[in-house]
This record gives sequence, C-alpha cells and structure tokens, in this order.
Amino acid sequence: MKNLFKYLIAISVIFLFACGGGNTKQAEQISKPPQPKKVVDPYENWQQYHGVGPVKAFTLPADIDQELATKGKEVYDAMCTACHKVDKKFIGPAPKDILTRRNPAWIMNMILAPDKMILEDPIAKKLLGDFNGAPMANQNLTEEQARAILEYFRTL
Repeated sequence: MKNLFKYLIAISVIFLFACGGGNTKQAEQISKPPQPKKVVDPYENWQQYHGVGPVKAFTLPADIDQELATKGKEVYDAMCTACHKVDKKFIGPAPKDILTRRNPAWIMNMILAPDKMILEDPIAKKLLGDFNGAPMANQNLTEEQARAILEYFRTL
C-alpha cells in the first residue's frame, strides 16, 4: 500500500511538471488567432517605384516635344500595337493617361527591360497577373526610342 501511494505521488508530480507552466509563448500562440500579413498594393504607391533597369530617375520637362512625340508614335505603331491599344485594355494595358498611374522612369524601364521588370518589380509582377500572365516582350529598343514613346504617351 505504501508503495502504491509512493507511485501515485510520483506520477502526480510527473504530470504536474509535464503539463504545467512550460512554454507560455506556445500557449499565447494557441490562444491568439494568427494575424493576417498586411498586403502592400504597389498600385497604391506607384510614384515611389522607378522600376528595375537602366533608368534610375527621370523628370519630364514641362513642355511636350512634338517632334519627339511623332517619332515615339512611329515606334509605338511599329512595335507595340500588337499588344497595346491606345485607350483600352487589350493583351497589355492602355497607355492613355499612363503618367497618372506610373512613374516616368518606371515606364521607360518597362519598355527597355520588361523581362527584368517582371522578375523584380512589384508593379510589373502584379500587372503580369492582371493581364493573364502575358509578359511584355522585350523589343530591344534603345533609350532614345523609349524616351520618344514616353513623349508620345504624354500626347494621348
């Protein structure tokens, strides 16, 4: 009987240490529901994104250069209209009013290095999803051609 009593005390002590106190962090995690991660929408803060590519920053002059815009329209018509329509969503987004949605440096980087942008830029990644996974083709344009297209976009 004494041995049985000792065994019961020993088992009780073991249960007390095994179940009690322990890891309070684990107990807190179990009692609190997980907090959802805040998702940052890059479309909301588009002004801060310059993109990934050769253009680190770009400020547009106040006046539109009509001659450069005409050259930009020629390049756009030859290289971009298979996927972009000026004023409506097509395979890619419409460039009309793009400067109210994207930073000029970002636009030039997207024109010059779309493959790199899709891999590293949060807006380009989101656009890829929004446009059914159709990536923009790299047309291997020069910075001068990209700048001309950007000037053309200002006239739309």
